[in-house]
Amino acid sequence: MTIQPPPAGPQAWKSEDVSNDDSWVLRLTPEEVEGFRVALQHALKVDKPLLDMEQADYPLPEESRLALERAIATTQGRWGMCLVKGFPTDEWTEAEMRLSYWGMGLYMGVGRTQNRASEVINDVRDAGGSYKVKGGRGYNTNAGLDFHQDSCDVVALLCRRTAKTGGSSKVMSSIALRDRVKELRPDLIPVLEANNWFHSFQGAQDPTQPPFYRCPIFGDVTPFCARTNRKNMVAAQRDFDEVPRLSPKQTEALDVFDEIMPTDEYCYSMELERGDMQLLNSFVTLHSRTPFEDFEDPDQKRHLMRLWMSIPISQPLPATWEEYWGDSRAGSVRGGVRGSAITPEFSAYERRQAKAMGMPLKPFKPVVSQEDMASIIAAQ
Repeated sequence: MTIQPPPAGPQAWKSEDVSNDDSWVLRLTPEEVEGFRVALQHALKVDKPLLDMEQADYPLPEESRLALERAIATTQGRWGMCLVKGFPTDEWTEAEMRLSYWGMGLYMGVGRTQNRASEVINDVRDAGGSYKVKGGRGYNTNAGLDFHQDSCDVVALLCRRTAKTGGSSKVMSSIALRDRVKELRPDLIPVLEANNWFHSFQGAQDPTQPPFYRCPIFGDVTPFCARTNRKNMVAAQRDFDEVPRLSPKQTEALDVFDEIMPTDEYCYSMELERGDMQLLNSFVTLHSRTPFEDFEDPDQKRHLMRLWMSIPISQPLPATWEEYWGDSRAGSVRGGVRGSAITPEFSAYERRQAKAMGMPLKPFKPVVSQEDMASIIAAQ
């Protein structure tokens, strides 16, 4: 592992701050772009399944590797996000982009599974899915999304095609959200830090896990971290009678969030272009998306590919967050949703890649089993 953390960590910001400072935007040089082209040609000749690949199968020259390392380091700095522009996605077929994107990930961290099918790269495009229904996810719809964080240290989106209209990306600082709540309603901070918020897995849990989990909205230690997705909290209430009902104070807190998050003062909007890679630190940013309308031509429809990654320079998490994340140690392999289709090939990849990145890896075991959760619920 050669990725070095930035000299200073994330700070609160508002949309005007981001508009006035583009240090979080990195533009690839022609030499860096050529490195990705050459690595792809090698990977095509090797022709390995994604989960069997190692860095040597997608051999990046130093300048291209350093570009990816700078991007990851930037997500852990001032803004908690990075936009890398200039990947040659227009030159690649869909299959070539998938191969190249996975190869890039081998230099950034350890990929995490993302859904009930245990997939490691998700296609973010309208496949006719429904968002706010039982088991619904946003990535396969054209719906506008609630503000949320993904289940990984860093979520990366690589843009292949843009929509006809809409589909704007919206990002805000969860540190700034915490600070604003503290100004408006300081009485809600202890509520948000309590470990009695129940979230639905939306059917993407490991078969040995309960279908919902607990995680505070705000971490109560330094460095700060946040996790919120109102849709998944509502789903836990709707789909599981045994889940305790939200208290009036909890509902008030979520309503305050809904007042703050979409405002122009706190929410920064960006348009992802072809060849852009957006990377977000899930612990200090929230993101959403506006609804979009697609082109009729299938190959022109909006299409991004998503990677969820554990990274070697991630921050420590509060101990209470292990129930969902699996490991609270800084730089550990954690997060993702297991789904029901973990293969021996994925497990071998996970061990091999963790070793390559110098990251500690615990064998998977539910921190809270189905039996444990039944006892927790009974004690409420």
